[in-house]
Amino acid sequence: MYAYDEIDRTLVNERVSEFRDQVKRRLSGELTEDEFKILRLQNGVYLQLHAYMFRVAIPYGTLATNQLRALAHVARKYDRGYGHFTTRQNIQFNWIKLAELPDALEDLAKVGIHAMQTSGNNMRNVTSDQWAGVAPGEIEDPRIWSELIRQHTTLHPEFSFLPRKFKIAITASDHDRAAIKIHDIGLRLIKNEKGETGFEVLVGGGLGRTPFIAKTIKHFVHGRDILSYIEAILRVYNQYGRRDNIYKARIKILVHELGIEKFSREVEEEWQHIRNSSLQIDDEVIEDIRSRFTYPSYEKLPHMPDELRQAAADPDFEAWRKNSVAPHKVQGYSIVTISLKPIGAPPGDATAEQMDALADLADKYSFGEVRVGHEQNLALPHVAKRDLPALWKALDKLGLATPNVNLITDIIACPGLDYCSLANARSIPIAQELTRRFANHELANLIGRLHINISGCINACGHHHVGHIGILGVEKNGEEVYQITIGGRADENAALGTLIGPGVKFDEVADVIEDVVEAYLALRERPEELFMDTVKRLGVEPFKERVYATR
Repeated sequence: MYAYDEIDRTLVNERVSEFRDQVKRRLSGELTEDEFKILRLQNGVYLQLHAYMFRVAIPYGTLATNQLRALAHVARKYDRGYGHFTTRQNIQFNWIKLAELPDALEDLAKVGIHAMQTSGNNMRNVTSDQWAGVAPGEIEDPRIWSELIRQHTTLHPEFSFLPRKFKIAITASDHDRAAIKIHDIGLRLIKNEKGETGFEVLVGGGLGRTPFIAKTIKHFVHGRDILSYIEAILRVYNQYGRRDNIYKARIKILVHELGIEKFSREVEEEWQHIRNSSLQIDDEVIEDIRSRFTYPSYEKLPHMPDELRQAAADPDFEAWRKNSVAPHKVQGYSIVTISLKPIGAPPGDATAEQMDALADLADKYSFGEVRVGHEQNLALPHVAKRDLPALWKALDKLGLATPNVNLITDIIACPGLDYCSLANARSIPIAQELTRRFANHELANLIGRLHINISGCINACGHHHVGHIGILGVEKNGEEVYQITIGGRADENAALGTLIGPGVKFDEVADVIEDVVEAYLALRERPEELFMDTVKRLGVEPFKERVYATR
């Protein structure tokens, strides 16, 4: 966990006071909605279909249990008793009243949570691997660098009014769980031949109307230079990025239009002006941030405790363990992923009662720490293996032990037309129907790893472009129509999915997905061949033929 200092606490509290005055002036009519819009966006407040939506940042996806309880408190006191975890390591509250927003912000500020830069054309929440600091084989904890960038870019005057929103993600593992290749800047922690820590820097990724996979702009930037290099990229983007066309304003369009070679030359030239400036990071700065992260006092524990060996006789426990439990860098401990995708429920939602109970479980079994992943699931990062059976029983009572992580019902979905004013089609009902279709755990296991991502509009908050199966809802002649893509992925081999054919109607989507899955089961060469491997081997044509042969 990271401990805020006095500067952080002062900044967050002053922000609350400032926003309280802005809300007061809006409610009195002193500010028009247009005048208020930019102010509320800078505090994570959108005006959606039915009410104001409040988006709260969870930097690099790390929460202390008092912070999770504060989120539960906001859900219970100011909203309708639940929150929605998003693909950006944020949580959203969909029914909050404007007059109560300053109080909600103040309650969150007491535990070091804020909503700064969760919306608007600025640097968004810096995200990272939800297993950061505990993943075996990691270069080092990427949250230290995420925190450095967070501090530097929060309310940075030069980056508060960019051409468009700007997103950075960091990973330190070979397997990318932070989806760095679909970000404006993706950073991969690496070591050079001298053993020095630095970054491979990627730029120009992003989804939405014109999706791109990020390109490597620099193979190694030393850690001490990372702020100046990021700033050089942002300055070039700030200078050349288009402000006349919202659809062409993202850095991915600029990189595409200039070409990565010309863009990198522009960045290099800018960087040479500033790399040896005050932006160069002293080791003391990094060590100060590193010292503010506290890590558990792990015990020396056996690799296979008796409790785990005995529980293995229960097939339900084993199904959950195999699905939800991952190796930890410390012997005797595990990382537990908690699915927020129970059958028939909206993906990513958690009730206030569940959040409170999870905080209690994290205190008891995970040194008071919870993580939030971009797949809209949570994780307990430090669970002793001996405690896994007891934790599973407790999660099961809360409805949080669905053994579907990375399986077909572990669906990513945006709020869609049920909440979002930008959406053209519903996402949640599609996800709910698909989870019911594939609720049988044996069938889901037979299918194997398969990610379905759903977006209710072209803005792609559900990351449909990089779903193994992607579903995009659009509006056509007053009707919801859904386009299906296959072959996308968001890991270290990130790729965009390929459209398999014409869009289908709302009530046909689940049947089409069932056809795609049945085609895969018939086409795969062996049970171990994953869906993505079959698509890579055969392309989309066999799936297209299966889906459209009778439509």
